[in-house]
Amino acid sequence: MTRIKICGMTNRDDALAAAALGADALGFIFAESPRQVGAEEAREIIRALPPLITTVGVFVDEARGTVEQIYSYCGLDLVQLHGNEDGAYLSALGLPAIKAFRVKDGKILSEIERLKPEYFLLDTFDEIHAGGTGKKFDWDIAARATGLGEVMLSGGLDPANVTEALETVRPYAVDVCSGVESSPGKKDHTKLMKFIQEVRKWDSRTD
Repeated sequence: MTRIKICGMTNRDDALAAAALGADALGFIFAESPRQVGAEEAREIIRALPPLITTVGVFVDEARGTVEQIYSYCGLDLVQLHGNEDGAYLSALGLPAIKAFRVKDGKILSEIERLKPEYFLLDTFDEIHAGGTGKKFDWDIAARATGLGEVMLSGGLDPANVTEALETVRPYAVDVCSGVESSPGKKDHTKLMKFIQEVRKWDSRTD
């Protein structure tokens, strides 16, 4: 089954709704963003979650010590690195991590091949924002990237286009944020339900 991550969680109600609707993982953004959450808030939300929900902390070029501190304090399961973190950073961090790559063109494949991550996330390149733009990129590049490891697909996904994305890329996981929101940081529970239903419908057809 395709893993489903809902990112940009800022409140308990949305997190519990996403978990109840069938999300596998929830993302908490600690970098500057309209969806930024504090460590204390994230910790309280995570403590309220049911068992077996994977929690992911999203960081952008953050000091390793800060990442490690927040990881431990909040009880996170994984960290997602969305900046220019290199192989040396990843090795020194010593935490389970997902490296995100922002896709501008096919040249990103060389960078992925150089770092050789087993699991990695692909998001849309933007000159200003590290993520959460709601813009998609060329999914054919993502399909080519599946030969380099397990792809987590992000960038402009929503209930209306996720089936096409799955058909084109066949990723290990999909990661949605703005595509299931009513406003930045506030999830639309109907969109959440529809997104998860569309993914599971796809899974049932391809079993």
